[in-house]
This record gives sequence, structure tokens and C-alpha cells, in this order.
Amino acid sequence: MPNLRDAAMNSKAWPFEEARRVLKRYEGKDPEKGHVLFETGYGPSGLPHIGTFGEVQRTTMVRRAFEMISDIPTRLVCFSDDLDGMRKVPDNVPDPAKLRESLQLPLTSVPDPYGQYPSYGDHNNAMLRRFLDTFGFEYEFISATQFYKSGRFDDTLLRCCERYDAIMEIMLASLREERQKTYSCFLPIHPETGRVLYVPIKEVNARDGTIIFDDEEGREWTLPVTGGQVKLQWKPDFGARWAALGVDFEMYGKDHSTNTPIYDGICRVLGGRAPEHFTYELFLDEKGQKISKSKGNGLTIDEWLTYAATESLGYFMYQKPKTAKRMHFDVIPKAVDEYHQHLRAFAEQTLDQQLANPVWHIHGGKPPESKMTVPFAMLLNLASVAGAVDKEGLWGFIRRYAPEASPETHPDLDQAAGFALRYFTDFVAPKRVFRAPTDTERAAMKDLAGRLKSWEGGLDGEALQTMVFAVGTEHKFEPLRNWFTALYEVLLGASQGPRFGGFIALYGVRETIALIEKALAGELISA
Repeated sequence: MPNLRDAAMNSKAWPFEEARRVLKRYEGKDPEKGHVLFETGYGPSGLPHIGTFGEVQRTTMVRRAFEMISDIPTRLVCFSDDLDGMRKVPDNVPDPAKLRESLQLPLTSVPDPYGQYPSYGDHNNAMLRRFLDTFGFEYEFISATQFYKSGRFDDTLLRCCERYDAIMEIMLASLREERQKTYSCFLPIHPETGRVLYVPIKEVNARDGTIIFDDEEGREWTLPVTGGQVKLQWKPDFGARWAALGVDFEMYGKDHSTNTPIYDGICRVLGGRAPEHFTYELFLDEKGQKISKSKGNGLTIDEWLTYAATESLGYFMYQKPKTAKRMHFDVIPKAVDEYHQHLRAFAEQTLDQQLANPVWHIHGGKPPESKMTVPFAMLLNLASVAGAVDKEGLWGFIRRYAPEASPETHPDLDQAAGFALRYFTDFVAPKRVFRAPTDTERAAMKDLAGRLKSWEGGLDGEALQTMVFAVGTEHKFEPLRNWFTALYEVLLGASQGPRFGGFIALYGVRETIALIEKALAGELISA
């Protein structure tokens, strides 16, 4: 039997593969700084979205995997680039027109449109920390504004002056000829207006750590690069931050991938060692467009948590990070049920299988027991036909199906029942379209109702499923799935549904007979 560390060293789960790359950086030697540093970045130009959460969730998974294979201490830093100038007014804030006068001000100097925090940047930082705390992440938060103004970045900024030509050589090679003429890695913050200026730099003085530039009115200024009076352009800032903090691992979206050689090169120029990186595919909205903080498209954290528990979102993030994912409401039920399938399988798996199971990584190696005796998809269908307006209405059916279950003993099922009602009301009910059965379907459904009237097999879902199969086979549905599609469309108003035998067991035999009779009488269409 392999021990846990040996098994982790050979696991093919992607967090362990990434963790082994980080461990290889040190080849048995502890880092001089005394720890391995994982970093995630956040641009607070808009409210944090699920992609931001996913970055922290996935990085945490790699961090936990690393802690399984190494005794080197770890830290996770979440770095907010809140000194960045606001380049456009977000679409999804109150009174956006009022923010236009704040364009090019650092985000921590832009008034908070929500009126809750000292600045817009502070507001978005607070929202980021709130949802990271909701999920129980262990992290250290660093604000770029504080990082620059406190002097923590000063040594690196002075080194940027000393090695300015080398940094510019890297940057200019990536720019169009017209942009090369005015580009500088330094962005002065105007002493009077407070705006981040995109102006040519006339002189960089490495001896005293200053830059000289003309502002937009042609006035010449000299500013020290230290103390938060100058910031770096975002690409140099990325690499400089790696060098300043000693970052060992950072993941970012595919849209950054072409910049990786730039980030790495600047980090090395400044005396740092480029970290291990992991590029993930982007999150898309229901139209296949990239999720954007400023547009506010796609799902938000709060929206997901309105309809499902946090663990289901963690499961969604674990799956195939190098594959683009569509983030819309219709992915939630599948994520919930697949998460619980993995949770139920965990106890019976070998150690190698457990380390490859998503729930190991979601719960840091200590997954709980699943009490979801009824799948989320089944709860949705139950909500569809039961007419329940609260969880207790669903529990009347659940208790009959699983007498040992109660809200107290099965809290995850109780929570899911509430989520299912909410999801059904908001997304399923408005889209239901019942249809009349064809003659063949009507005959088969009459047959099914007749067999149910004489059914003596109790609430055995598998036995009921076998009987439903037999009806479809005897009425010559080809392929057989057409029979189940007919049941879903005629009885549930949907093109897809649960294992129908399990549904009968949950909803009840008599109740299913009544449902079939209502459908055959045309009452569901007219309802």
C-alpha cells in the first residue's frame, strides 16, 4: 500500500502535476525566503466575477496539493492592481455618467458609486475579500496602492530605473512602431490632478531614481519613482511584482498567454526568478463571449450561490481548466449532481482514485459524506409537478421515498430542496411547454397508467424503471429514448428529465397515475 505522499507524487490529477513542477524549482533545497509563494491577481476595474473566484480556487487546489508532497511552508497572496487608472466607465454601476470625470484616476481615487467605501477600488476590493472569505480561502490581500505608497515596492522600482534600457528592449519588441515612439514602462501620477498619465518620458535618472516628463499641457515635471508617485505599466508591473515578492506560482487566463515571455523577461532583468505558470481557458457567457468585469455578463458568485451550494462551484472549477467553459445558469444542476456522485464514490475508492477525485481537491483531502439521497435534477422535476411553494412541500414526498431522511439528518438535501424550488421558479417554470401525446404515445401512457394501478412493487425505483422500459419496448418505440422524451414533454413540459422509475418512486405511484391522466385529458396544456 503506497503512503499518501508517495501516491500524491504519482497522481495524474492536474493540481498534483502543477505542485510537482513547483517542488522541482528547489530540487530538495528550501527557498531562501523560507516559503513557497502562490499568487493570484485581481484587476478591480469591475466587480469580481466567477473567473476571479476560479483563479483563487484553482490556485488553492495546487497549494494544497503542494503541501501534501512537501514540508516547505506556503503563502497565498491575492494582489489587487488598484492603482491602475480607470480607463473606461463600467456599464454595471449606479449612475455611470457621474464617473466620467474620474477617468484616468487610480481606482482607489475614484469615488465609490455605491457610496459605501472610500473609493471604487476599495469597494471592489471589499467585494473580492467578502466572497473569498465566504468560501473560507486562506490568503493574504495586498493592495497595489499600499504596495507602492508604503515603500514595499521601492527597491524594485529603483532597479527598474537602473535597468530601464533592458526593460524597454523587451517591451519595445512587442509593440507596433507608432506605439514604440511614446512608450515607457513608467506611468507618472500627476502631482496636481492625481491622474495616471500616458506620456513620453524625457529622462530616466538611475542615480537619484527620478523621471522627467511633460504633462498634457506641456509643463515639465520631475518625480521620484518611489513612494507611489509613479506606477508601472501593467505588463512590466506583472513581472516586477514577481521579482519583488518572489512569486513561485501564478495562473492566469489564456488572454495573458502571449505576454508570458514579457512577464518572465522583466522578472529576470530585475533579478528575480520567473515563477511556474498555468494558463487556463476563459469563461464564456451563454452567447459564447468572454466574461468581463466591466460588462457584468456571465454569472456572478452571488447568482450561483442563489441556486446551489459553494461546493458545486468548486467542482465546476476543478473540471478541465484548460477547456473553455460556458458559465450560465443551465450548468448549475449538472454541477450539483456530479459533485455528489463523486462524493458518494469517494469512500469506496482506492487511494490513487481518491487523489484523482475532484472532491479531494475541493475539500483539501477531507471530503464530507453526501446526504443527497435525491438528485438535484429529480428535485427540479418534483418541484415541477408537486406544486410545492416551500421546502416542506417537497419534504412530504422526500420522507415517503426516504423515511430515514430529515432536514436535520440530511442538511445538504434540505438546502438543495430550497435551491431547487428557487431554480425551478426562476428558470424552469417560465420555459415549460407541454404538448399533447401522439396516438402511439397516448396508448403507451394509458398502458403505463394501467400497470401502475396494479403495481405491488412498492417504491423501488429500479423495478419501476424496468417496467417503464417494458412499456416503451412493447409499444415499439425506436429508438427507446423517444418513449422517455415523450414522457418528459407530455408530463413535465421539458425535453429532458430524470430516470423515470426513480421519479415515480419519489413522486408516488398514485400521484404519477393522476399526472398521466391529467396529461391525457389535456389539462396540463391548458393549465
